[in-house]
Amino acid sequence: MPDVSAPCPPPAAPPEVRLSGVSLRLGREPVFDSLDFAAAPGVFTGILGPSGVGKTTLLRLVAGLTPADAGTVGDADGRPLAGRLAWMAQKDLLLPWLTVAENVRLGARLRGEATADAAERAMALLASVGLAERADDLPETLSGGMRQRAALARTLMEDRPVVLMDEPFSAVDPLARLGLQNLAARMLAGRTVLFVTHDPMEALRLGHRVFVLAGAPARPTPIGLPGGAWPRAADDPAVLAAHAAILRALAPAEAAP
Repeated sequence: MPDVSAPCPPPAAPPEVRLSGVSLRLGREPVFDSLDFAAAPGVFTGILGPSGVGKTTLLRLVAGLTPADAGTVGDADGRPLAGRLAWMAQKDLLLPWLTVAENVRLGARLRGEATADAAERAMALLASVGLAERADDLPETLSGGMRQRAALARTLMEDRPVVLMDEPFSAVDPLARLGLQNLAARMLAGRTVLFVTHDPMEALRLGHRVFVLAGAPARPTPIGLPGGAWPRAADDPAVLAAHAAILRALAPAEAAP
């Protein structure tokens, strides 16, 4: 992973993300029932949990893509977050017929903001993630890690105070993932980041706060985190001990030693 330049300046006052009394039923199954949950402003909040428990659904509720049956989703004052958030998905979702730079500028283009300033900013972001020399290439020529860096640049191009991340680095190899985690921590510092992951180590490295989502209906439980520098080092003994504790918490009761 190449060195990167200074991160994009975060908003002066990033909002809290708050769900109050939220209930949601998909089919006949209750996913959430009177859920109260908050992601603190300006920090990374991680969500762990078994497959199918509702982690992505939680992000979709925050993004306004799935309406709640009851309750409110918004900032600390109850105002909607529409227009203040960006989404980084598990897959990079780069359009294959556009160049890397055109993919980064896609949101601006769709909003009618395809100006010279936008093009200059896109190039600066690509430089910051180490892809300036690949700006005119098609996505098919990039490695998996490069594609995710391009997706991160596209997310940053939106310049939103809230960023939702749905397992954005799970498709790349472990070494590339470590570099991408460091890059995301650097480039998104100071924003309100809510991220979902199946990887306890990723949650430990990036999360200022981490919750395990479990049950039906699902409830988030906070877990204790080690101190020290952030992002946390994967080989820190305290991080390794916390990793083991999370694995125990995630394991089914019948599988516990």
